[in-house]
Amino acid sequence: MPLKPETPDLWHYEAHARAAGYAIVVGVDEAGRGPLAGPVTASAVILPVGFDTGGINDSKKLSETQRERAFERIQREAVAIGIGMSQPDEIDSINILKASWAAMRRAILDLAPEATPDLVLVDGLAVSGLPCPVSWPIVGGDGASASIAAASIVAKVTRDRLMAHYDAVYPEYGFARHKGYGSPQHLEALRRFGPCRIHRKSFAPVATCLGGLFDE
Repeated sequence: MPLKPETPDLWHYEAHARAAGYAIVVGVDEAGRGPLAGPVTASAVILPVGFDTGGINDSKKLSETQRERAFERIQREAVAIGIGMSQPDEIDSINILKASWAAMRRAILDLAPEATPDLVLVDGLAVSGLPCPVSWPIVGGDGASASIAAASIVAKVTRDRLMAHYDAVYPEYGFARHKGYGSPQHLEALRRFGPCRIHRKSFAPVATCLGGLFDE
């Protein structure tokens, strides 16, 4: 894997991959490992060569308005986009790390058959069992690779929109505001109403509301 450049160049890894003979390069990232409710959501994005990286960055460094604007442009211009999720019951069953890996695998498999990648650029450490012969794990990749940054934006916006939907289904928890993270408002709602169907029972604040009875 090529070394990270001292000055950020969002096409650095993609350029090295293509120079090494990998024609179809996909970036993969996830959103929602930390919340107490909702799925962990992953995205796989293949960008066209020459895609304008203006406004593209780690989704955590963008405002909601900037993310939405970037999301719409990625949707219009990407070669292919795949989405994968792991729901709360699976997270409780296999743990959040393995569930995140499962969501990433599903995102890659969700790509169109003609967009099957030759190489995966994945944010963070190595991911087990990706359906691709070669992967390059890049720590901080969502701020260093255009493809991973785009995947981080798509995953974040997709999940946020889903949590806004759940806000209408379970209005007492305020999911549209905190997206399932453990905000004071969310913790207070958990104490008042107990967990709902989309809460992660293996996460400590939720398990406490269940009397500590959840057994992984």
